[in-house]
Amino acid sequence: MQKIEIPNEYAVDLAPPDIRRWADGGTGIPYLHQLDSGRPGPHVMISAIVHGNEPCGAIALDRLLGVGFRPIAGRVSLLFANIVAYEAFDPADPNATRWVEEDMNRVWAADVLDDPRDSVELRRAREIRPALADVDLLFDVHSMQHAAPALALSGRHDKGLALARGIGVPATIVADSGHAAGTRMRDYGPFDAADAGAAAVLIECGQHWAAETGALAVAAVARFLVYAGVARAEMLADHPSPTPQTAWRVREAVTIQTDAFRFTAAYTGGEVIAAAGTVIGHDGERPIVTPVDDCMLVMPSKRLWPGQTAVRLAERIA
Repeated sequence: MQKIEIPNEYAVDLAPPDIRRWADGGTGIPYLHQLDSGRPGPHVMISAIVHGNEPCGAIALDRLLGVGFRPIAGRVSLLFANIVAYEAFDPADPNATRWVEEDMNRVWAADVLDDPRDSVELRRAREIRPALADVDLLFDVHSMQHAAPALALSGRHDKGLALARGIGVPATIVADSGHAAGTRMRDYGPFDAADAGAAAVLIECGQHWAAETGALAVAAVARFLVYAGVARAEMLADHPSPTPQTAWRVREAVTIQTDAFRFTAAYTGGEVIAAAGTVIGHDGERPIVTPVDDCMLVMPSKRLWPGQTAVRLAERIA
């Protein structure tokens, strides 16, 4: 395992559920369940634990399967993705198992999936890939390094923004193009094609191990299923009504070029910097500045390594 050496300053209050009982979903792909209503409707997928140290999605799927959820229309696929990393999770070192050999949320370009190179994450992504072929709506459940406001990452196109607005939570939507380091699942194939009907949203539910992060994952999954038309509105009875949303578009994703990247302050995400040209960090000798007035910092990273995204810089669009 490629251990990730990042100190942790947050309490681990969210216990990963034991998902071994869901290993055989009867689909031929381990840890993939497909629930068919037998009625017309969309094929929707909820994916969880693409990163092994983000248990909130596993909590939401474990709850759905545990209560025997069945769709009222269409098909629902429930996917536990990076099983090896998830099973290696250690609350004493919770940052260590985001992945095993490489980031599973950077391998979803066709040329990467078709390449002969090998890793634990690539093998699993190739195993999952056929299940994505006819998915109409994908909801990919994640969480964040820092205690920051939750985000819905809607991708480059209006269809993703419309899906995020239809789900209704969280309060902040960010339209973005992903990372230079590789393609996310939410950007795979037709999800990132403007002329294709399939759409996807990646939700960042909050800090990885905060109790409220699990609660938001459960509520957001319920709202997604109801919005997609595959679950009854009664499913929302135990969840609070959403608050008005704001939408932002990423102007720049700052990709780290040197081993000497540093921020000028302890940013955690969601900060809005008033003036364009404000220096928020340095990549070696290169200053990192905000490109617009009222620029929001999106998910500043602790993984300050060359090739990684240090932060995304966004302007409000609605």
